[in-house]
Amino acid sequence: VQLVESGGGHVQTGGSLRLSCEASGFTFTNYNVRWYHQAPGKEREFVAFISPYTGGVPRYADSVKGRFGISRDNAKNTVYLQMDSLKPEDTGKYFCNAYGTIDGSWNDYWGQGTQVTVSS
Repeated sequence: VQLVESGGGHVQTGGSLRLSCEASGFTFTNYNVRWYHQAPGKEREFVAFISPYTGGVPRYADSVKGRFGISRDNAKNTVYLQMDSLKPEDTGKYFCNAYGTIDGSWNDYWGQGTQVTVSS
């Protein structure tokens, strides 16, 4: 069972990145997924959420509303985070988290993170 984030990198202010979170060893379809951001020296903070349900409304932290978009492709077992209009304060490591109750058992998986650096 594994979650692997990718797509991080180094961009200038105003640039864009698309992060991917790919699951292996389990079926992503029934899991809620959240993205978190951990800035250097700070606590991990919520960024975005997507439910497993078609038509579910994504949720975002106020700091990224209008700039970031979360989506999922269950056929590819992958969730994406489109990051536009990036700011230096978006710098940090981004983690994805898949969780949910499946067949009566609670499951909670984390990836190792992908680094994003935004320079001014």
